[in-house]
Amino acid sequence: MATDVLRAVLDTNVIVAAHLSQSPRSPTLELLNRWRRGEFVLLYSRLIRQEYARKLNALDIEQERVADFLNDILYLGMRVPLRSMQIEAAVMADPDDDVFVACAIVGKATHLVTYDPHIRDLGREYRSVQIVDALHFLYLVRGDKPPLSS
Repeated sequence: MATDVLRAVLDTNVIVAAHLSQSPRSPTLELLNRWRRGEFVLLYSRLIRQEYARKLNALDIEQERVADFLNDILYLGMRVPLRSMQIEAAVMADPDDDVFVACAIVGKATHLVTYDPHIRDLGREYRSVQIVDALHFLYLVRGDKPPLSS
């Protein structure tokens, strides 16, 4: 594997934002489209895919679109097998987020992409994984220089 390949875990809030967006210029929607074109590796675990399914199915999103996304995860994403002992307490304010952090660490992600302030409280980097929002990750995927603030 080339060292410059971006490997990311996308938090549920990024996935939800992409599916709820009404704008074709949405950064989160563009991220999903670029992932589908193979511009970065999307890492997921069984629990993360279940979380995506639960949240997307609870919203007023066309069921075929949700099913297509969940199938794309299976065929285009990279599954990270996680054992419960690998899910450490990292996000004290919201332990449900620990699975995203664990998936990023075990899967050797370059980035954990999130809008969640609880995860972002871990800092800009946690155990060699960069923590960024969707817009900043999109700049990286595009090969653009990101703005100074994060």
